Amino acid sequence: MVTTSVILADAEYLIRVGLNHILNKQSNLEVLGTVSDEEGLFSLMEAKPAKVVILDYNQSNNLSVESIIKLKENYPETGVLVVSADNEKESIYSVLEAGVTSFLTKSCNEKEILEGIQAAAKQQRYFCRKVMDYVFERSFSNPAEDCAPTPLTEREIEVVKLVAKGLIAKEIAGELGLSTHTIYTHRKNIMRKLKINTATELVLYAVNNGLAN
Repeated sequence: MVTTSVILADAEYLIRVGLNHILNKQSNLEVLGTVSDEEGLFSLMEAKPAKVVILDYNQSNNLSVESIIKLKENYPETGVLVVSADNEKESIYSVLEAGVTSFLTKSCNEKEILEGIQAAAKQQRYFCRKVMDYVFERSFSNPAEDCAPTPLTEREIEVVKLVAKGLIAKEIAGELGLSTHTIYTHRKNIMRKLKINTATELVLYAVNNGLAN
């Protein structure tokens, strides 16, 4: 059985204790430690890099969106699962634009937390209903001004569809019979053509253009 290592980062003591209790019941999860602020998070990551970090960014004096950006820059192989009580659309959008693909609210249940961890470990998409509603609301609030044809090739469109399904590069390569390097090249070209910078923006493009079925 493959064990997924996890670090819990939240300023709220009860949240850390509660999550730690849930995760310690799972034989396939290993909690490397719990921290309350950014300094503690990066100190622990330096000593014991985790496969997944669970955090609440909405704690400006302890953890923030900048903490997520810094984490993803320094540990790109680590998945991030946000579990937050934040209800502000714009700040949620900023988190998604930072590259977070797994986001739950603190009203989520145990099953959602465990599924979110596994999705984050694979860097796949996993949103609770409220966050998904926000994603779709933003996607359809700015419809395209014209019906210009897509600048993407047929192969690139295939890649976009599979990204929208939550597949990572290795899985897409397997689906299309290509090398992982080729998939990375396709993604780079796609994002250059579409003038976008994050996987979340690519998913939004897929939704807006009917490629996320």
